[in-house]
Amino acid sequence: MVEASNKRFSYCRFVVLPVVLVLIVAGAIFFIKNKVHPSPIPAIPSVSPTAGTPPMGPTLENGTYGAALTTSLVFLQIQKDFFFFFLKYLAGKLVNNPIPWRGDSALNDGKEAKLDLSKGLYDAGDHMKFGFPMAFTATVLSWTILEYREQLIGLGRFNFALGSLRWITDYLSNAHSADNVLCIQVGDPNVDHLCWDRPETMSEARPLLFINKTSPGSDVAGETAAALAAASLVFKSTDPTYSSSLLKHAKQLFDFADKYTGIYSVTFPDLAKYYNSSDYHDELLWAAAWLYHATGDLTYLQYTVDNGQKFKGYGDPTYFSWDDKRAGTQVQSGIICLSNCVEYQYRIPRVIN
Repeated sequence: MVEASNKRFSYCRFVVLPVVLVLIVAGAIFFIKNKVHPSPIPAIPSVSPTAGTPPMGPTLENGTYGAALTTSLVFLQIQKDFFFFFLKYLAGKLVNNPIPWRGDSALNDGKEAKLDLSKGLYDAGDHMKFGFPMAFTATVLSWTILEYREQLIGLGRFNFALGSLRWITDYLSNAHSADNVLCIQVGDPNVDHLCWDRPETMSEARPLLFINKTSPGSDVAGETAAALAAASLVFKSTDPTYSSSLLKHAKQLFDFADKYTGIYSVTFPDLAKYYNSSDYHDELLWAAAWLYHATGDLTYLQYTVDNGQKFKGYGDPTYFSWDDKRAGTQVQSGIICLSNCVEYQYRIPRVIN
């Protein structure tokens, strides 16, 4: 009797149960296939030009690139730490805020060190202000404004771009509180990344992190120098006083970065988890190139010539990013060579090749 029962149990376990499972899976697949109808993939619009007319590529005029440019600038606007708005004379509460779901936030950033660090950009989806990638954003935005000024004016976005840039450079200037001191971070990432709340309602502590003579960060100081030098060119015609102030900060920061050398994420190992820096030599060259553009001082040009080959890996960039500026430095050095310095025309190519 027991033996017969065991046989029936084995039969159910090894024959019936697998069959039932197969039927259930098959039924589920059939249901999904026939009952669930995902949205069709939209077709790519085609252009059917008339005979003899070449297809029209995307331009600012037909809206493709113009829309992309507008969207990217709006992204910067959303990322702003709202204290002042549109950067001119509007202290306190928001005025003419085009983004209704944003409000004042981080109004007291830097207050413990008697600094106004209320501006700047938040990093990604958190509330951190990381100086290294923020400064790179300012440098590239400055370069964009310098290269595409007329297109920005044509789209009615020039002042918008200036406002976004000044929001960052105000922060970076205030973060440079002394010749050899720079605040490179606001907030504690270990705490911040556990708090997915709105910046307007955040209540966590906002500690400050500084580099100085004994705790160097040539990469972040050099990138900040590049950002302020590039921005000084942008504001030179519209606000010469502000431009001069940015350039003064840029010179001091470059000297600081070059004299007290070190990788900031080695000085502060915990930061390697967020924006780890692989080297600082590229930032020094990058800053020197922008300072030459901004000042015309051959000392900065000579710096790129003397150090271009000496700095490790200069001639072998693989990408251009907040961490690796080599490709951008090569372009800037090439521009200097082609447009400004006949006496260096045979020397700089050996640096940039």
